[in-house]
Amino acid sequence: QVQLGESGGGLVQAGGSLRLSCAASGGTFSRDSRGWFRQAPGKEREFVAFINWSDGRRYYADSVKGRFTISRDNAKNTMYLQMNSLNPEDTARYSCAAGFGGGSVYKIEGYKYWGQGTQVTVSS
Repeated sequence: QVQLGESGGGLVQAGGSLRLSCAASGGTFSRDSRGWFRQAPGKEREFVAFINWSDGRRYYADSVKGRFTISRDNAKNTMYLQMNSLNPEDTARYSCAAGFGGGSVYKIEGYKYWGQGTQVTVSS
């Protein structure tokens, strides 16, 4: 059974940094591309970042470009999201997604597997 587990969330002051991790196990999707999404209270889930597992191409939401960096460790089958210069608008539950099957990387419909998420709270 495929499982995705996020970690690294927490409470941080504005201007601070956090590093999220997404460990994958239980499946044969080691080469599938993956992404990060977030959902704030009362809002829809939105795209944050994407990485192509094969060639490393990256895409970011405009709101995080220049502040967040997505990366991967093939050997550990783990994806990361380094978040710098955090602001209160970044407060949300961050979830990783895997098993991208095509279509738009920005849309949740393209991903087959989802983690439970990790909460990130940025205080002003």
